Amino acid sequence: MINTKTASQGIKLILCWIAFHTFLLSQAAVVVADGSPRIITIVNFIRQTDYRLKDADSLLFDATERELALMKKYQLSGTFLLQYDALINPKYQTLLKGESPTEIEVGAWWEITQPHVEAAGIKWRGKHPWVSTANIAFTTGYTQQERERLVDVYMEKFKAVFGRYPKSVGSWFIDSHTLGYMYKKYQIVASSNCKDQVGTDGYTLWGGYWNQAYYPSVYNAYMPAQSTENQIPVPVFRMLGSDPIYQYDLGVGTGGQGVITLEPVYEDGGMDKKWTRSFFNAIVDQPSLAFNYAQAGQENSFTWDAMKKGLEMQFPMIDSLRKVGKVRVQTLEEAGRWFSEQFPQTPATAVVALDDYREQGNKSIWYNSRFYRANLYWEKNAFRVRDIHLFDEHFKSLYLDKPGTEGQFYYFTLPLVDGFFWSTKTERAGLRIMHKKANGEGEELILQAPSVTEPDHKTLEVRSRDQYGNLFVILLKEKELSLRCEPKQKDLKWFFELKVPTEKQTILPFKNIAQQEIAAVFKDHAFRVRCKKGTLLTGKDASFVFQVHPQKQQLALDLGIGN
Repeated sequence: MINTKTASQGIKLILCWIAFHTFLLSQAAVVVADGSPRIITIVNFIRQTDYRLKDADSLLFDATERELALMKKYQLSGTFLLQYDALINPKYQTLLKGESPTEIEVGAWWEITQPHVEAAGIKWRGKHPWVSTANIAFTTGYTQQERERLVDVYMEKFKAVFGRYPKSVGSWFIDSHTLGYMYKKYQIVASSNCKDQVGTDGYTLWGGYWNQAYYPSVYNAYMPAQSTENQIPVPVFRMLGSDPIYQYDLGVGTGGQGVITLEPVYEDGGMDKKWTRSFFNAIVDQPSLAFNYAQAGQENSFTWDAMKKGLEMQFPMIDSLRKVGKVRVQTLEEAGRWFSEQFPQTPATAVVALDDYREQGNKSIWYNSRFYRANLYWEKNAFRVRDIHLFDEHFKSLYLDKPGTEGQFYYFTLPLVDGFFWSTKTERAGLRIMHKKANGEGEELILQAPSVTEPDHKTLEVRSRDQYGNLFVILLKEKELSLRCEPKQKDLKWFFELKVPTEKQTILPFKNIAQQEIAAVFKDHAFRVRCKKGTLLTGKDASFVFQVHPQKQQLALDLGIGN
């Protein structure tokens, strides 16, 4: 006999399931229709050995073998990048040579090893066959002629093994001379570098195009180019998938950073299901302008035991998102070709994170264009512009013409607001919206519950009311950040104010602040920011650095210095 109550419940469950998946498919249609795809590349890079591990060679091969098997289980395409020592290992050759290049791309991982250096006729300076020391493991530590020899040796060996040259070359960082040489001589179509970080493993990359991908300057591979004449036409994708809310401040006031990323080995990041869902929500379901991007996968040095839990949780998620059309899973080469076909210059993109997996109410919005990046940050009962870094293709890298000699490397852009380096453990630097109360005292206006839209393919609009009901509208455009107010309070006297802890003000780049212009110098490179609407006021004491006062409830900063 049929239980009518049970049958009714079953029908309801089926209808709910159909409705849910119809919703997912409708959302997928929106992504395709608005021309803003969400792209995931699975990139696993391969070292042959690691002196830090016992039985390293077998453990690293085992990890790679299992990563490949897991990708095949879910029929996920992806990219394996071979370091030279792994490239010359017959075991890795056998493992990867039989794979379809449309499903499993094989490319180059650009860390320099002893067999690679010696094959190029250069003396090895490391204590082990592979080291992470910046001036040994990366081409920043070699002359331009040595860099070219290292490229030629690798490319010829790769072609001898796989019958072609690699199209994708990734690394924590590749200098502009090497990247340009790879493009001109070997026609690579995609590259990747590390997320922004301070001091991690000795590598500092700070102030760059925060996520997605950009065309680098011929003078500085970390700096987005503003013109086609001075750009290397190879898109550089940012790796690892940084937490858009919490990664930035991690370690603030200490001179170094921890790691919260999509990498599956991190318990507070890519190993945690709640964090991963929140991260994918920011990447997949929120406004992103031109497109959004995340790199999944893991380097084999972490070994399978460390990455297993995270990868086995992430890959089914990625598979499900792909099946309902919400993401494209592509090889790095495919993503690079798509980018070049779509964008003659670096596009404007955004990462919008309104879902705080820690349930503390924090929110973060990142905006990038080829001229600047900016970060809006809501932290519990506070709001500030946490970061603005400006891009100028003429800002040359320290390592453009000569090798670095230190065990670390440093890449920066031009800071207008730097909430990491200009903050202390107890006091955070940033641009805040202030107003003068009736008694003349200043008070911070706290923006709440932001809504985010895309008026056009280069502009992000953020609307948010303060604690008194005044509506503020922030427009992030390709060359400009503007702010306007629709006041609810009568005689509201508001302004934008940069506050920096007193002990950090000696490192600020500002040389002169006039009514309409800020003149600054960073690392011997001069730059200027113009106030297009409103008036600048400099602080006469240490209470603030500068203020921007509106004109008819509006202000605008011209951030397109690299014209």
